[in-house]
Amino acid sequence: MWAFRVALSWFVTGLAVFFVVVHHHAFKDSVMPLLRDPELWVAVGLVIVILIFLKVRVPKLVGKMLDARAGAIAHELNEAKRLREEAAALLAGYVRKAAQAESEAAAILADAKAEAERFAKETRAQLRLQIDRRAQMARERIEQAETAALDEIRGLAADKAAAAAEKLIAARLDGPRSDALVQDAIKELPGKLS
Repeated sequence: MWAFRVALSWFVTGLAVFFVVVHHHAFKDSVMPLLRDPELWVAVGLVIVILIFLKVRVPKLVGKMLDARAGAIAHELNEAKRLREEAAALLAGYVRKAAQAESEAAAILADAKAEAERFAKETRAQLRLQIDRRAQMARERIEQAETAALDEIRGLAADKAAAAAEKLIAARLDGPRSDALVQDAIKELPGKLS
């Protein structure tokens, strides 16, 4: 505020001196052409605009706007990081589930073999049919469990990634560019899910 007052006092003092000189006609011939010069009035107007900006505190307002934008970007980055960590935690959970399913499948297979050995002593023919039937069931269960776990992991990872990408794309892309990116992603989706 003090800078504005000092600049204003200098400006008023300069105007007073200027009018005193013009009033006494001491430099009438040299000052009057100066008053008709448009560059002088452009300079005076520029000084007035700068003083108004300083009075209204435009630099401080611009600084606040830039700080707010930087804060919003930092918040978006933190949100994206949080979503990534959440997706990684979900993926780790599903990997554990897949490992449990595999160990259960191995346990089922071991049980089937033990039962087959017990029945081998009683009847060989009946045992062969039973072993084949249980082994096939175990393989199907393993395949079903693996397929279900992998499908579930892929679906959740794709959903989380799509949600995070959608937020970032919505914040940063305009309409035509986002439409083109969506079309390209739809074309590539079958190849990535295979």
